[in-house]
Amino acid sequence: MKYAVTAATGHLGQTIIKTLTQLVSPSDIIAIARNTDKAHQVLPAGVEIRQGDYTDIDSLKTAFTGVDRLLFISSIPGTAVPRQTQHANVVEAAKAADVRYIAYTSFAKADTAKSPLSTDHVATEKMIVDSGIAHSFLRNAWYLENEANYLTAGAAGKDMLYAAGDGRVSYALEREYAEAGAKVLAATSTKAIYEFGGQPTSFQDLAQAIHQVTGKAFTFTNVSTADYKQSLIDNGVNVQLADVLTSMQNLMGSGELDVSSSDLADVLGHPVTPLNEAVKEVLSKLQ
Repeated sequence: MKYAVTAATGHLGQTIIKTLTQLVSPSDIIAIARNTDKAHQVLPAGVEIRQGDYTDIDSLKTAFTGVDRLLFISSIPGTAVPRQTQHANVVEAAKAADVRYIAYTSFAKADTAKSPLSTDHVATEKMIVDSGIAHSFLRNAWYLENEANYLTAGAAGKDMLYAAGDGRVSYALEREYAEAGAKVLAATSTKAIYEFGGQPTSFQDLAQAIHQVTGKAFTFTNVSTADYKQSLIDNGVNVQLADVLTSMQNLMGSGELDVSSSDLADVLGHPVTPLNEAVKEVLSKLQ
């Protein structure tokens, strides 16, 4: 059995592969990376490294040769080649190479999500279904690491604004999503859909956790989306990025990242890291 992981040199890909080496023989793992020199530097010894670029379908067809089970990590949006085009290349190449199974890192509640951030994931899920390849959709909610700005500001005693209201987010650590992805890839029995996330958490819950961990006093104040966007611009954020960050607050406020599922803990085989411990872990890496 050959297990392959795309985007292998990214943070998520590296952690998935390191976990996977504990579950299957490294000689059965294929790391697919655009930059093979970097892959040789950062990935475990014994793993086979192949060159594969989402924008080059022929490189993917070659990279997927002999692969039985593929963990397909979604690409970064906003690049010169549209993400849906990149993802179509991966799916087409996997089908051409007779890959038997794909686990794809998707978006929370993708079947009902309305956020623009979900659009490419919804399209990719459909591509995979239409390909006829057996699959699992790893619908990851949100990394706690994505809130680094809030965590570091709170740790420094700085007040912050947010615009998500009472919306809750199912935070988990990146390494937990990675471990779960590796375990699904190595499993002999899998589900078609996994809704991955931790305990749903409001921004006030997050503020309390930061305070308990650091002892610092500060406030997280909820404001309108218009005021939130304007505050970003007033602090030097360009309008385009301010729009993106504001849309993320809308996403959180709408509840699209509020995942009431035990899938992550079930696959991990243990509870998701409690919020206070997770905050402490992320801050230890940031400071």
